[in-house]
Amino acid sequence: MKRILIGTLFAAASFNAFAVAPGGPGCGWGNMLFEGQSGLPSHLVATITNGTSGNATFGMTSGTNGCDTSGRLTYNGKPMLVLGSIMNELSEDVARGEGEALTTYAVVLGIQPEDRDHFAAVTHAHFSEIFPSADVTAEQVHAATLSVMRQDAVLSKYAEQA
Repeated sequence: MKRILIGTLFAAASFNAFAVAPGGPGCGWGNMLFEGQSGLPSHLVATITNGTSGNATFGMTSGTNGCDTSGRLTYNGKPMLVLGSIMNELSEDVARGEGEALTTYAVVLGIQPEDRDHFAAVTHAHFSEIFPSADVTAEQVHAATLSVMRQDAVLSKYAEQA
């Protein structure tokens, strides 16, 4: 029983940890209670407090609890997490100029639907720069993709955001 409780606690914490940006960084009672503190334990307890009581959700809908939904959502993680798992499929899709892995990569890079066909065409045209060898790493592919995007008038705005 104790393992189930601890597992549930970690699952709740990890599930809610991804929801820091909605409502703003100071949103919810957990953030209010642990204001000024830093470190993983404080962040976890604040996140659990916000997630289990539903106060951040209430704050976002009512505009209270320090929540503000007018800002743009951001992701500060690295696209390599997604890219590393689809490298083979992505190289095939870029070589063809279309495909699900290429669309997934475009979404992760924040490319809007109206520019995804252009992204596919540009990456296809620069395949040998993006995938210079069979043993290229996800980090190298990502860096090369951003470099190609920076040189394109339509895609350069996305390269600066990534």
